[in-house]
Amino acid sequence: MTVRMLVDGRPGDTVSAQDRGLSYGDGLFETVSVIGGRAPLWSRHMARLAEGGRRLAIPLPDSEVLAKEMRAVVGDMAAAVVRITVTRGVGPRGYAPPAVSMPARIVAAFPMPAPDPHLARDGVCLRVCSLRLSEQPALAGLKHLNRLEQVLARAEWVDPAIHEGLLLDVAGRVACATMANVFAVIGGIPVTPSLARCGVAGVARAEVLATIPAVQVRDLALEELLRADELFLTSSVRGILPVQAVGDRVFAPGPVARAMQRHWRGLGFPLELA
Repeated sequence: MTVRMLVDGRPGDTVSAQDRGLSYGDGLFETVSVIGGRAPLWSRHMARLAEGGRRLAIPLPDSEVLAKEMRAVVGDMAAAVVRITVTRGVGPRGYAPPAVSMPARIVAAFPMPAPDPHLARDGVCLRVCSLRLSEQPALAGLKHLNRLEQVLARAEWVDPAIHEGLLLDVAGRVACATMANVFAVIGGIPVTPSLARCGVAGVARAEVLATIPAVQVRDLALEELLRADELFLTSSVRGILPVQAVGDRVFAPGPVARAMQRHWRGLGFPLELA
Protein backbone atom coordinates (compact mmCIF):
# COMPACT_ATOMS: atom_id res chain seq x y z
CA MET A 1 0.00 0.00 0.00
CA THR A 2 1.31 3.43 -0.96
CA VAL A 3 1.04 5.92 1.91
CA ARG A 4 2.17 9.51 1.66
CA MET A 5 2.46 11.25 5.02
CA LEU A 6 3.38 14.58 6.57
CA VAL A 7 3.96 15.00 10.31
CA ASP A 8 3.76 18.64 11.36
CA GLY A 9 4.25 19.59 7.74
CA ARG A 10 7.37 17.47 7.16
CA PRO A 11 7.70 14.08 5.45
CA GLY A 12 7.78 11.32 8.04
CA ASP A 13 5.76 8.64 9.79
CA THR A 14 6.71 8.95 13.49
CA VAL A 15 5.49 10.92 16.50
CA SER A 16 6.80 11.12 20.05
CA ALA A 17 6.08 8.18 22.34
CA GLN A 18 4.93 10.84 24.83
CA ASP A 19 2.27 12.22 22.50
CA ARG A 20 -1.07 12.41 24.32
CA GLY A 21 -2.86 11.04 21.26
CA LEU A 22 -0.94 7.79 21.77
CA SER A 23 -1.12 7.82 25.58
CA TYR A 24 -4.76 8.82 26.05
CA GLY A 25 -6.48 9.06 22.68
CA ASP A 26 -6.39 12.81 23.28
CA GLY A 27 -7.15 14.12 19.82
CA LEU A 28 -9.37 14.18 16.77
CA PHE A 29 -9.32 12.93 13.21
CA GLU A 30 -11.06 13.34 9.88
CA THR A 31 -11.21 10.87 7.00
CA VAL A 32 -11.58 12.81 3.75
CA SER A 33 -12.42 11.45 0.29
CA VAL A 34 -10.46 13.25 -2.42
CA ILE A 35 -11.56 12.70 -6.01
CA GLY A 36 -9.63 14.27 -8.87
CA GLY A 37 -7.89 16.63 -6.47
CA ARG A 38 -11.18 17.79 -4.89
CA ALA A 39 -12.62 17.06 -1.48
CA PRO A 40 -16.36 17.66 -2.03
CA LEU A 41 -17.20 17.61 1.70
CA TRP A 42 -14.14 19.58 2.86
CA SER A 43 -16.11 22.38 4.51
CA ARG A 44 -18.13 19.86 6.53
CA HIS A 45 -14.95 18.09 7.64
CA MET A 46 -13.45 21.38 8.76
CA ALA A 47 -16.63 22.37 10.60
CA ARG A 48 -16.67 19.08 12.53
CA LEU A 49 -12.96 19.34 13.30
CA ALA A 50 -13.46 22.89 14.57
CA GLU A 51 -16.33 21.76 16.80
CA GLY A 52 -14.16 18.97 18.18
CA GLY A 53 -11.30 21.36 18.85
CA ARG A 54 -13.64 23.73 20.65
CA ARG A 55 -15.16 21.02 22.85
CA LEU A 56 -11.84 19.37 23.69
CA ALA A 57 -9.99 22.70 23.96
CA ILE A 58 -7.34 21.61 21.46
CA PRO A 59 -5.90 24.44 19.33
CA LEU A 60 -6.25 23.51 15.66
CA PRO A 61 -4.09 24.30 12.64
CA ASP A 62 -5.50 26.69 10.09
CA SER A 63 -7.76 24.97 7.57
CA GLU A 64 -5.69 26.43 4.70
CA VAL A 65 -2.59 24.73 6.13
CA LEU A 66 -4.46 21.43 6.24
CA ALA A 67 -5.77 21.94 2.69
CA LYS A 68 -2.25 22.62 1.41
CA GLU A 69 -0.89 19.53 3.14
CA MET A 70 -3.79 17.47 1.86
CA ARG A 71 -2.97 18.48 -1.71
CA ALA A 72 0.70 17.69 -1.13
CA VAL A 73 0.14 14.14 0.08
CA VAL A 74 -2.49 13.38 -2.57
CA GLY A 75 -0.24 14.54 -5.39
CA ASP A 76 -1.28 12.88 -8.63
CA MET A 77 -3.50 10.21 -7.04
CA ALA A 78 -6.80 10.10 -8.93
CA ALA A 79 -8.74 9.04 -5.83
CA ALA A 80 -7.45 9.01 -2.27
CA VAL A 81 -8.55 8.78 1.32
CA VAL A 82 -6.80 11.42 3.40
CA ARG A 83 -6.68 11.03 7.17
CA ILE A 84 -6.06 14.22 9.14
CA THR A 85 -5.11 13.58 12.76
CA VAL A 86 -4.64 16.32 15.35
CA THR A 87 -3.46 15.45 18.86
CA ARG A 88 -2.92 17.64 21.91
CA GLY A 89 0.77 16.88 21.44
CA VAL A 90 3.45 15.97 23.96
CA GLY A 91 2.65 16.60 27.60
CA PRO A 92 3.70 15.56 31.09
CA ARG A 93 2.56 12.22 32.50
CA GLY A 94 -0.97 12.27 33.90
CA TYR A 95 -4.43 13.10 32.61
CA ALA A 96 -4.30 16.84 33.30
CA PRO A 97 -3.87 18.67 29.97
CA PRO A 98 -0.75 20.85 29.75
CA ALA A 99 -1.29 24.53 30.45
CA VAL A 100 -0.06 25.29 26.93
CA SER A 101 -0.76 22.69 24.27
CA MET A 102 1.54 22.16 21.32
CA PRO A 103 -0.69 20.11 19.01
CA ALA A 104 0.72 17.59 16.57
CA ARG A 105 -0.82 17.04 13.15
CA ILE A 106 -0.52 14.11 10.77
CA VAL A 107 -1.84 14.28 7.22
CA ALA A 108 -1.67 11.01 5.30
CA ALA A 109 -3.02 9.88 1.92
CA PHE A 110 -4.05 6.28 1.22
CA PRO A 111 -5.33 4.75 -2.01
CA MET A 112 -9.10 4.74 -2.26
CA PRO A 113 -10.46 1.26 -1.46
CA ALA A 114 -11.45 -0.76 -4.53
CA PRO A 115 -15.11 0.03 -5.20
CA ASP A 116 -17.85 -2.57 -5.36
CA PRO A 117 -20.65 -1.19 -7.56
CA HIS A 118 -22.86 -4.14 -6.60
CA LEU A 119 -23.14 -2.79 -3.05
CA ALA A 120 -24.33 0.59 -4.31
CA ARG A 121 -26.89 -1.12 -6.52
CA ASP A 122 -28.11 -4.01 -4.36
CA GLY A 123 -27.28 -2.89 -0.84
CA VAL A 124 -25.25 -4.14 2.11
CA CYS A 125 -25.94 -6.77 4.75
CA LEU A 126 -25.76 -5.82 8.43
CA ARG A 127 -25.60 -7.70 11.70
CA VAL A 128 -26.60 -6.30 15.09
CA CYS A 129 -23.46 -6.11 17.22
CA SER A 130 -23.39 -7.46 20.76
CA LEU A 131 -21.28 -4.55 21.95
CA ARG A 132 -23.28 -1.59 23.25
CA LEU A 133 -21.99 1.97 22.93
CA SER A 134 -21.47 3.72 26.23
CA GLU A 135 -23.14 7.08 26.77
CA GLN A 136 -20.96 10.17 27.15
CA PRO A 137 -22.68 13.38 26.00
CA ALA A 138 -19.46 15.38 26.38
CA LEU A 139 -17.92 13.35 23.55
CA ALA A 140 -21.05 12.44 21.58
CA GLY A 141 -20.83 13.26 17.89
CA LEU A 142 -17.07 13.87 17.91
CA LYS A 143 -14.60 11.88 15.83
CA HIS A 144 -12.09 11.57 18.65
CA LEU A 145 -9.16 9.17 18.65
CA ASN A 146 -10.58 6.59 21.05
CA ARG A 147 -12.21 4.03 18.73
CA LEU A 148 -11.93 0.95 20.96
CA GLU A 149 -15.69 0.37 20.95
CA GLN A 150 -15.65 0.24 17.15
CA VAL A 151 -12.60 -2.04 17.17
CA LEU A 152 -14.32 -4.52 19.50
CA ALA A 153 -17.57 -4.36 17.53
CA ARG A 154 -15.82 -4.97 14.22
CA ALA A 155 -14.01 -7.97 15.73
CA GLU A 156 -17.37 -9.70 16.22
CA TRP A 157 -17.56 -11.07 12.67
CA VAL A 158 -15.31 -12.36 9.90
CA ASP A 159 -17.99 -13.40 7.38
CA PRO A 160 -17.30 -11.40 4.17
CA ALA A 161 -21.02 -11.51 3.37
CA ILE A 162 -21.61 -9.17 6.33
CA HIS A 163 -20.59 -5.67 5.33
CA GLU A 164 -21.34 -3.68 8.49
CA GLY A 165 -22.44 -3.93 12.10
CA LEU A 166 -25.33 -2.02 13.62
CA LEU A 167 -24.51 -0.49 17.01
CA LEU A 168 -27.01 0.11 19.78
CA ASP A 169 -26.50 2.13 22.95
CA VAL A 170 -26.76 0.70 26.47
CA ALA A 171 -30.54 1.26 26.47
CA GLY A 172 -30.96 -0.67 23.20
CA ARG A 173 -31.55 2.38 20.99
CA VAL A 174 -30.03 2.42 17.49
CA ALA A 175 -26.97 4.67 17.30
CA CYS A 176 -25.03 4.05 14.09
CA ALA A 177 -22.95 1.44 12.27
CA THR A 178 -19.30 0.80 13.06
CA MET A 179 -18.11 3.10 10.25
CA ALA A 180 -21.28 4.81 9.05
CA ASN A 181 -24.46 6.55 10.06
CA VAL A 182 -27.87 4.99 9.49
CA PHE A 183 -31.13 6.34 8.08
CA ALA A 184 -34.52 4.63 8.13
CA VAL A 185 -37.57 5.62 6.08
CA ILE A 186 -40.64 5.02 8.23
CA GLY A 187 -44.06 5.79 6.82
CA GLY A 188 -42.39 7.83 4.10
CA ILE A 189 -40.44 9.99 6.58
CA PRO A 190 -36.65 9.67 6.82
CA VAL A 191 -35.39 9.19 10.38
CA THR A 192 -31.85 9.11 11.75
CA PRO A 193 -30.86 8.39 15.36
CA SER A 194 -30.08 11.22 17.73
CA LEU A 195 -26.38 11.32 18.56
CA ALA A 196 -26.75 13.33 21.75
CA ARG A 197 -25.48 10.45 23.90
CA CYS A 198 -22.97 8.56 21.74
CA GLY A 199 -21.88 7.92 18.18
CA VAL A 200 -20.09 9.95 15.52
CA ALA A 201 -21.91 12.68 13.60
CA GLY A 202 -20.67 11.93 10.10
CA VAL A 203 -20.17 14.55 7.41
CA ALA A 204 -22.19 12.47 4.93
CA ARG A 205 -24.98 12.38 7.52
CA ALA A 206 -24.76 16.18 7.73
CA GLU A 207 -25.07 16.38 3.94
CA VAL A 208 -28.26 14.30 4.01
CA LEU A 209 -29.72 16.44 6.81
CA ALA A 210 -29.01 19.59 4.79
CA THR A 211 -30.46 18.07 1.62
CA ILE A 212 -33.64 16.62 3.15
CA PRO A 213 -34.93 19.06 5.78
CA ALA A 214 -37.81 16.72 6.63
CA VAL A 215 -35.49 14.15 8.23
CA GLN A 216 -36.41 13.47 11.85
CA VAL A 217 -33.48 13.25 14.27
CA ARG A 218 -34.74 11.30 17.25
CA ASP A 219 -34.43 8.16 19.33
CA LEU A 220 -34.96 5.05 17.24
CA ALA A 221 -35.63 1.61 18.70
CA LEU A 222 -34.29 -1.46 16.92
CA GLU A 223 -37.81 -2.86 16.58
CA GLU A 224 -38.96 0.31 14.80
CA LEU A 225 -35.94 0.29 12.52
CA LEU A 226 -36.66 -3.30 11.50
CA ARG A 227 -40.17 -2.25 10.41
CA ALA A 228 -38.84 0.55 8.17
CA ASP A 229 -39.72 0.83 4.49
CA GLU A 230 -36.06 1.25 3.57
CA LEU A 231 -32.68 1.69 5.23
CA PHE A 232 -29.44 3.21 4.03
CA LEU A 233 -26.00 4.01 5.39
CA THR A 234 -23.95 7.16 4.89
CA SER A 235 -20.16 7.42 4.94
CA SER A 236 -17.69 10.00 3.67
CA VAL A 237 -15.64 7.22 2.06
CA ARG A 238 -18.29 4.66 1.01
CA GLY A 239 -21.00 7.15 0.17
CA ILE A 240 -24.71 6.25 0.22
CA LEU A 241 -25.34 2.52 0.53
CA PRO A 242 -28.81 0.93 0.66
CA VAL A 243 -29.26 -1.79 3.27
CA GLN A 244 -30.25 -5.17 1.86
CA ALA A 245 -30.68 -6.99 5.16
CA VAL A 246 -30.30 -6.69 8.93
CA GLY A 247 -29.94 -10.26 10.10
CA ASP A 248 -32.95 -12.11 8.72
CA ARG A 249 -34.93 -8.96 7.95
CA VAL A 250 -34.72 -8.21 4.22
CA PHE A 251 -35.04 -4.74 2.67
CA ALA A 252 -35.03 -3.38 -0.87
CA PRO A 253 -33.25 -0.23 -2.04
CA GLY A 254 -35.78 2.58 -1.89
CA PRO A 255 -36.44 5.96 -3.48
CA VAL A 256 -34.85 8.05 -0.72
CA ALA A 257 -31.56 6.16 -0.91
CA ARG A 258 -31.59 6.39 -4.71
CA ALA A 259 -32.26 10.14 -4.58
CA MET A 260 -29.35 10.62 -2.18
CA GLN A 261 -27.09 8.55 -4.42
CA ARG A 262 -27.93 10.88 -7.30
CA HIS A 263 -27.16 13.86 -5.05
CA TRP A 264 -23.89 12.22 -4.02
CA ARG A 265 -22.82 11.85 -7.64
CA GLY A 266 -23.77 15.48 -8.20
CA LEU A 267 -21.27 16.48 -5.52
CA GLY A 268 -18.51 14.93 -7.62
CA PHE A 269 -18.32 11.39 -6.32
CA PRO A 270 -18.37 8.73 -9.06
CA LEU A 271 -21.17 6.20 -9.26
CA GLU A 272 -19.06 3.27 -8.13
CA LEU A 273 -18.19 5.05 -4.86
CA ALA A 274 -21.83 5.86 -4.10
